[in-house]
Amino acid sequence: MVTIMLYLFLSIGAFFSIYPVYFMFVAATKSSGEIFMNTPPIFFGNYFFENLHSLNNRIPIWTALFNSIKVSIIFTVLNLLLCSLSGYAFAKFDFKGKNFLFTCVLLSMMIPVYSRLIPLYRMMTFANLQNTHIALILPGLAGAFGVFLMRQNFLSIPDALIEAARLDGASEIYILFKIVMPLMIPSLAALGIYIFMGQWSDFTWPLIILNSENMYTLPVALSVLKGDTRIDYGQIMVGAIFAVLPVLIAFLFSSRYFISGLMGGAVKE
Repeated sequence: MVTIMLYLFLSIGAFFSIYPVYFMFVAATKSSGEIFMNTPPIFFGNYFFENLHSLNNRIPIWTALFNSIKVSIIFTVLNLLLCSLSGYAFAKFDFKGKNFLFTCVLLSMMIPVYSRLIPLYRMMTFANLQNTHIALILPGLAGAFGVFLMRQNFLSIPDALIEAARLDGASEIYILFKIVMPLMIPSLAALGIYIFMGQWSDFTWPLIILNSENMYTLPVALSVLKGDTRIDYGQIMVGAIFAVLPVLIAFLFSSRYFISGLMGGAVKE
C-alpha cells in the first residue's frame, strides 16, 4: 500500500512537472483563440509555421538565437578553462595568501548580482564595450562557484599521481590537461551545463548593456513581445520553445554526468 501511494504521488508530481512543457509545445501550434478555449489544449494544431513566420516578422528571432548560442558557448568554454586553472591552483599548489584569496572567492558569492550592475555598466562604457557581446562575456568569467566546485573536485585527485608525473618530467600544463582533466569530465560536464543554463537565461545584464536589436540575445528579444499592444500567445509559445529547447537538449545529453559531477565535490580535505 505504501509503495502504491508513493508511486501515485510521484506520478502526480511528474504530471504537474511535464504538462506545462507539453502545453507550451501544443500552444505553439495553435492560434490565440484556440489556446483560450474552454477545453484545455491537448492535441497539436496547424498554426506552428504561421506563428513562427509572424514571430520572425516582429523580432529577429534567428539572429537572437544565434547570438544566444554564440555568447553562451564562448562564455561556457572560457569559464570552464579559467575555473579549472584557478581551482587546480587552489587545490594543488601552496603559495602565499592562498587561504586568504580563496576566502575572498567564497565571500564574493555572497555579493548580490544587482549591486554590481552599475559599476559593471560604467566599466564597460569606459572601455567602449557597450552594445557588444564582449560585455556579456567578460564580467562573469571565472565565477566563484565554478572555482569552488573545481577546487573541491581537484582535491579528490591523489597527490601521488601528480608527483609521479612530475618525477617523469611532465610539465604542470601537461599534468593538468593530459592527466588530471580527463578525470574531471563529470565535473566539467556538470559545471558546463550549469554555466550554460545561467548564461542562456540571463536577462537583466543583456537588457542593460545592449541597445540594438541585431545584438539582442534571445531573452531580451522575446521581452519585446510583452510591450506590444496586442499579445499573440501562440507567437510567445514559439519563442518559449526557442528559449527552452537548446537548454533541454544540452541537459539531456549531459544529465548522466550532472549529479555525479556535483557530488564529486563533496570531499574532505
